[in-house]
Amino acid sequence: MKKVLLFLTLIFLYSCSSTKAPVKKPLYEVLVVNNDGGANIKFYEILTEPKEIMMLLGDETLRKLIHKGDTTNSSFVILNAGPTKEPYNRIKIEKVVETPTQIEIQIKDTQKNLDPTQTDENTAYPYTILKVNSKKTIVIK
Repeated sequence: MKKVLLFLTLIFLYSCSSTKAPVKKPLYEVLVVNNDGGANIKFYEILTEPKEIMMLLGDETLRKLIHKGDTTNSSFVILNAGPTKEPYNRIKIEKVVETPTQIEIQIKDTQKNLDPTQTDENTAYPYTILKVNSKKTIVIK
């Protein structure tokens, strides 16, 4: 009788144990695609250090999208299109590939840029922020 109770207790404890499989995150996530609000020059910036990533938390929209562990487990890429008269952001992420040593981000940029001296109130400054769920070296192509 004791063996049966012990067996039933073990089965009960085993069935109550947590066996949730870990959730696999995608390699990258596009956090923000904004048609205005970027800088007045075209640049791509890769943020890997936690102190650099913390500056993104100053933005109210990004604060909701960046979690505590992201500063140590993820890298971020800022794709700033520079000044343009076009009504929307034309920087597109074509492909993100993970190799054994690095992450390769292929970008297609068809944004028609203006000279900063030609800007007026109709000028937009589009940008995109990308979260890469890896700390490997990032290469933009």
